[in-house]
Amino acid sequence: MGKASKDKRDIYYRKAKEEGWRARSAFKLLQIDEEFNIFEGVKHVVDLCAAPGSWSQVLSRKLYVPAKAAQDSRESLPLIVAIDLQPMTPIEGVIQVQGDITSARTAELVIKHFDGCKADLVVCDGAPDVTGLHDMDEFVQSQLILAALTIVTHVLKPGGKFIAKIFRGKDTSLLYAQLKLFFPTVTFAKPKSSRNSSIEAFAVCEDYNPPEGFNPQDLHKLLEKASDPNDNHDCCSAWFEGPNKLYIPFLACGDLSGYDADQTYPLPKEVKFKELRTELNAG
Repeated sequence: MGKASKDKRDIYYRKAKEEGWRARSAFKLLQIDEEFNIFEGVKHVVDLCAAPGSWSQVLSRKLYVPAKAAQDSRESLPLIVAIDLQPMTPIEGVIQVQGDITSARTAELVIKHFDGCKADLVVCDGAPDVTGLHDMDEFVQSQLILAALTIVTHVLKPGGKFIAKIFRGKDTSLLYAQLKLFFPTVTFAKPKSSRNSSIEAFAVCEDYNPPEGFNPQDLHKLLEKASDPNDNHDCCSAWFEGPNKLYIPFLACGDLSGYDADQTYPLPKEVKFKELRTELNAG
């Protein structure tokens, strides 16, 4: 018999297959939208680290497809730009850009597609390969978010929103403080479709408002400094102890009485019967 996969028993994995999503992560963005209404009034969107494309699918189905069905000749259709180093299968209404999210040239390409306009919303579900060493995974993920910020500061309009995957850990307060420099409202959310056993959550950043005099190129310098092996500068949450200690808003979102991503649900009887018949025929 083949190897049993936990994902094959996971209700969100099965629902993703039934509804035609490329990955179960689509439900995470849908549940964030249910809680924060992030798609309201959105016309220009950027999906960072987009492959394999489940979040781009959500953006297409929630923004582009309904607008196309009810298209008014006086209004332009929503524009969705997906960025990744890897190519992915086309999605209706989504423009694909192969590029590095830490590159200013990539930001320029996005703005070019927007015809000089800026994005209302930037989303990023990217993550490094998980090692299982939580401190290491948290650090690498925080660096990826800083890389995402380099493009956010180039393409996001004032008042816009930024949604990014994070890994919760002992230095989460530092990441929170960094995001608060650019967004007055930052909430860390845990969608119902995200497994309780996972350290992932999502930073929901609203009302983009960079500091006065901020130059987007400054973040490139920050990334260069962080990647310098000779730089022993210590960045940790210990900076925020005592009177400077931060308390991070954390919210569980999605239907809390709905499916639990950590639970196993029985398949419908007719599905079990088909599987049994397939096994008997194979035998």
